[in-house]
Amino acid sequence: MSPRQAGRESAIPHPRETSTLFGHREAETALLAAYRSGRIPHAWLIGGPQGIGKATLAYRMARFVLAHGQPLAPFVQRAEDLAIDPDDAVARQVAASSHGGLLTLERTANDRGVMRTVITVDETRETIGFFGSTAAAEGWRVCIVDTVDELNPNAANALLKILEEPPQQSLFLLVSHAPARVLATIQSRCRKLRLRALATDDVIGAAAATADLDPNDSALREAAEASEGSVARALTLLGGDALKLQQRTAAMLARLPQVDPRELHTLGDSLPTNDRVALAAFVDGIDRWIAERLHTDEANANQNLPRLARLAEVWEKIVRAARDTETYNLERKPLVFSVFGWLADATR
Repeated sequence: MSPRQAGRESAIPHPRETSTLFGHREAETALLAAYRSGRIPHAWLIGGPQGIGKATLAYRMARFVLAHGQPLAPFVQRAEDLAIDPDDAVARQVAASSHGGLLTLERTANDRGVMRTVITVDETRETIGFFGSTAAAEGWRVCIVDTVDELNPNAANALLKILEEPPQQSLFLLVSHAPARVLATIQSRCRKLRLRALATDDVIGAAAATADLDPNDSALREAAEASEGSVARALTLLGGDALKLQQRTAAMLARLPQVDPRELHTLGDSLPTNDRVALAAFVDGIDRWIAERLHTDEANANQNLPRLARLAEVWEKIVRAARDTETYNLERKPLVFSVFGWLADATR
């Protein structure tokens, strides 16, 4: 749950509106080199921790391809990065979600204005019409999925069908916070691009540019140093209470499977019902802890398969419960007790 997800009413711009990329030079170079070769893989799985710029890179790539549709053109061959002028017509159209060559799949609101918890199969099937109706047209067609983790099973299978027989001049950029958990058949049809956590100075630069903050603010540096390379996490932690809440959560996680009910009550009391930032800080701390355990266990997957399966199942339950809590503005304390109860069972 990022600030972008927790409250789109905030001043934080969507990645489609963000022209500057901090860090990830190696990943950007890999995308550019593949495009310049004239034989770019049609699908990329862009993975890494939440809030480090994966979607920003995806939109940066989309803008470049849509603005420069000939990979072997002299300008493209001389280009040193994927930047295009923010005043370019393509950049303005992408920022306004009005470019005919770009389709974005992400969670949307339902008819009642409530944010869905998944990307639905009907939304994913839009890719068939998008690529089919434009097959005879000139130019690239780009589809960004932000994130592929949020596809429900039917939606994942619908995406797989078009990945199996991609149209000419099609490019799929699939963003994932947990690429190892993406459907294996989708993984097998993608070039994997792993992004690392950002350096502290890059987090400060990105957060300052994204939220119009003073890069010399000591509170921003403290949040960046505690963010473990995630801009979204740094912005969530900018309030001192959010940082303390996440530190308290981390201390309780370190003692699992032992849980102190008194600490759970105290933690639940520190999550006011209307405080989305506090909820985001709590869920982010849980997500990070589980992701670290999954990453560690993946190195010895054969010995740790049962624990991997338990943690993956718990992660999905937590994500669903947190989204319901946010969407329906439910009391936070029951979520805290449920989360630690599930994790205690999974780690015994």
